[in-house]
Amino acid sequence: MSKEANNSKAAKSLKRKSLAITIATVLMFAAVLTFAIYEGTKNTVTMTANGQKEEVKTHAKTVGDFLKEQEIKVGEDDYLSQSASAPIEGDLSIEWDEAEQYAVTVDGKTTSAWTTQNTVADILAKANIEVTEHDKVSPALEAKVDEDTAISVEKAFEVTLLDGLEEKKVWSTSTTVADFLKQQKVSLSELDRVEKGMDELVLPKSKVQVVRVEKVTDVVEDSVKFAVETKKDSSLLKGEEKLVQKGKKGVVKKTYEVVKENGKEVKRDLKKEKVVKEPKKQVTAVGTKVMVASVSRGKDSSSAKKATAAQASAPAKKTEPAKKVVKAAKATKSSEPQSGGKELIVSATAYTANCAGCSGITATGINLKSNPGIKLIAVDPSVIPLGSKVWVEGYGYAIAGDTGGAINGNKIDLFYADQSAALAFGRKQVKIKILN
Repeated sequence: MSKEANNSKAAKSLKRKSLAITIATVLMFAAVLTFAIYEGTKNTVTMTANGQKEEVKTHAKTVGDFLKEQEIKVGEDDYLSQSASAPIEGDLSIEWDEAEQYAVTVDGKTTSAWTTQNTVADILAKANIEVTEHDKVSPALEAKVDEDTAISVEKAFEVTLLDGLEEKKVWSTSTTVADFLKQQKVSLSELDRVEKGMDELVLPKSKVQVVRVEKVTDVVEDSVKFAVETKKDSSLLKGEEKLVQKGKKGVVKKTYEVVKENGKEVKRDLKKEKVVKEPKKQVTAVGTKVMVASVSRGKDSSSAKKATAAQASAPAKKTEPAKKVVKAAKATKSSEPQSGGKELIVSATAYTANCAGCSGITATGINLKSNPGIKLIAVDPSVIPLGSKVWVEGYGYAIAGDTGGAINGNKIDLFYADQSAALAFGRKQVKIKILN
């Protein structure tokens, strides 16, 4: 091949290479231009995801498209600053926070809440848990927590608190009696008593009672009874009494320790007593002298004369013969008094027919020694007519069949066959009824 042919061939080859380079350059420029145009038409999105900020170029038309492009799935509890349908036009800022799960225990039962908020109050609100000022919440409502923090709620309930005499309704959570009293600011003295055990749990509708106990000293003055002494006095008739010395009460000061519960006295102990004034005893003389009246001895006696005079002045009523009187007296039995008749209170003594110098014959001629079982009394005929039927308290029915020198006015003398019985009777005030 000639030199000229070779040169021509080389020229053609070079021309082809130059064309290829030119084409390649044009294509590259076009690609760069296209890429530049494509990139230039993208929008800038400032994305803050869980606190991490990043700028991203995108041709996405909506926020939802952009999130799909970034492979971000938004949960219903997540926070998204823009709606998914919001268009992306120009530069845009999007904030997304993924919700976290928090566990909440309410009175021992656990529930959960998904939220992007991290304060206890927001978490409880998300879990639809309402709390009152009396409920116990841990941690505090304003505290910020993470998903590993245990949140507990103890719901308050009503409790009756009896503090001494004061009763009130209060709110409490389940706790011990000791903590409950501390919560209610109830202080106890050394003597105060709580009706429940301090370690016992306070439950709904329960009652906590505090008994306020106090010890006080009480000083009082009491009277002291005087002693009564009796002395026999032979100068006084039996049955009579005479005050020799009037008694006077003494005074003693007593010191008591008094225990009160809720203001009411429940115990009183005598600790000390001191006699301030000694009592003065009372002395009474009791008579031992016995007077035995002697019976009348016939019509010549002064008593018989008195009886005759009295009967003469009395309304027409004759003394029955002695035998008739004796018969009536023996027929009379001691029993309860009949209704009607005149009542008197009289001074009564007793006598017997067996005294020294006594004849045993009454003013009405009755022989008492021959009639020992007769019920008969000596009377003042001006008060009780002789022959009258009389009921005598403690003696029974009797006949007024005798008189006596000492029997004047409202006085009577009861006949006893036995001298010792007459002496034992002494002197008494008795009630009588004059029946006829």
